[in-house]
Formats: sequence, structure tokens, C-alpha cells
Amino acid sequence: MGKVSIGINLEFVRHEDKSFEWGVLKAAELGYEYVEPMVHLGRELLSEAGYFHSVSMLDDPFRLRDACQKAGVKLSGLSAHCPLCKPEISTEYLKQAIRFAAEAGAPVINSDEGPKPSWTTEIEDFTLMRYVLREASFLAEKRGVKIGLEPHQQYSKHPDGLDRIYSLVESPAIGINFDTGNSYLCGHDPYAWLERVKGRLVHLHAKDISVSQSETERGKVTGTPVGCACGEGVIDWKRVIEICRQAPNDIVLSVECGTVPQAESSIRHLKSLL
Repeated sequence: MGKVSIGINLEFVRHEDKSFEWGVLKAAELGYEYVEPMVHLGRELLSEAGYFHSVSMLDDPFRLRDACQKAGVKLSGLSAHCPLCKPEISTEYLKQAIRFAAEAGAPVINSDEGPKPSWTTEIEDFTLMRYVLREASFLAEKRGVKIGLEPHQQYSKHPDGLDRIYSLVESPAIGINFDTGNSYLCGHDPYAWLERVKGRLVHLHAKDISVSQSETERGKVTGTPVGCACGEGVIDWKRVIEICRQAPNDIVLSVECGTVPQAESSIRHLKSLL
């Protein structure tokens, strides 16, 4: 039976115009045990100036490790989302993210199939995704890093579609990063879907959906960047935690919300249930 812990995706400081290090310290101050940073290739002006939380994978991976040690938190994973249907982007991106995660001490990298090319067929898309995941899994297996596939885009918006992507490559490195909010907005029962994947679960995006967003977008979108504060939306977190406790792996609930006040409210609610 898995242990359930609480973490946070650093998207919660996106609008604070602060650095990665500032976000890690803020997460620790709020009481989070884990953080999930976002990484990118190359150089990005706002990040370099300390006005955005994403970390370049050209930096030293120990930057992440050292910042977490200083703040007294741990890495639950890396947000390494890239379009698996576009191998010219995602192959080298994921391979670098796996190397970076291994050295930084992150056990999981999370991704999804991303927006597809406008001209490819479904058959072609799944061939392209298989190529990317096979190449990435070779590196991940050797380094003990898991690849968390998330329901978020055109094919993974349905349980059968996510399973189909997961089954493209047989590898112990590939698992599921379940997103409670995306699965709900796709129009599915998030608890039944979570039950279906709990044996393959390696990470969870704890995303709540406000009543207003539910009323306007459910069944019309495949996901959303961030949700509202956990406990202020439609998701039953007690039920989510109960299912996660049945998973074979230890699971971090990585909160995905958009502001510091929402992060503060989220951890207060989740802690009351744990």
C-alpha cells in the first residue's frame, strides 16, 4: 500500500514574477513537503532574469537539488511536458529531462502527447509516440526515473486513449501521472479512472475544478493549466486519497493551482484529510 504525501507544482508562483528558488522557499513556508519544478530547453529571458520559475536544462541539475535541500523539501518530479506526437521536439527534450531528473534527484518526469501535427493521421501519431517513448524509456530504465503519462490532450482525454499510449512501449519506466482536474473536465468520472490506473500510478496532479469552470467547460475541453484551491471545487479529495493509498507506489499529490493564496488553502484542506 502506498504512502500519500503532499507536494505542489511551481505553477502556483507563475504570476508572482519570481525565481525558481523563491518558489521553492515559498512552498516550504506554506508547509509543502515536495515540489514539482518545470524545466525547459535553451534559455528563456524571464527565467534568466529571475522573473519566472522554470529552470533551463542547460543549468546545473544540482541547482534544483541544492535549492530543495536549503528549503527542506524534496522533488516529487519534473514537469517536462512536451508533444509526444512531435518527435523533432520531444525525443531530445525527454531524454535530457530524464538525465536532468536523475542528477537532480527527481524520481519522475511528467508529460503528455501534446498538440498533434495538423497533417498527421491517428495511426501516424501513435507510431511517432511509440518512437519517442521507446527512445526515452531506454534512458529512464537505466537511471531509475519514471515517465508519468498524463491525461491532457486529444488521445488521452479518454481512459482507453491513455491506456493505448501507455501500452505503446512495454517498460518498467513508464507509468501514469493522473490529473484529477483534466479527467473531470474531459467528462469522465475521475474516481473510476483513478481506480483503473492506480496499479500504474507514479505521481498525481492534484487539480480541483471550480463549479463555474465545471459548468462552462466540462465535456468541451481536454484539460486546463491549473485549477482552483483543493477543497474549493468539485473534486472529492478524501476519495482520491483513499484510492491513492491502495496504489503499490508511494504517491505525491502535486497541487496544481494558480496563486499563492490557493496553494495555502489547498495544503490546509489536504492536510486535514491526511
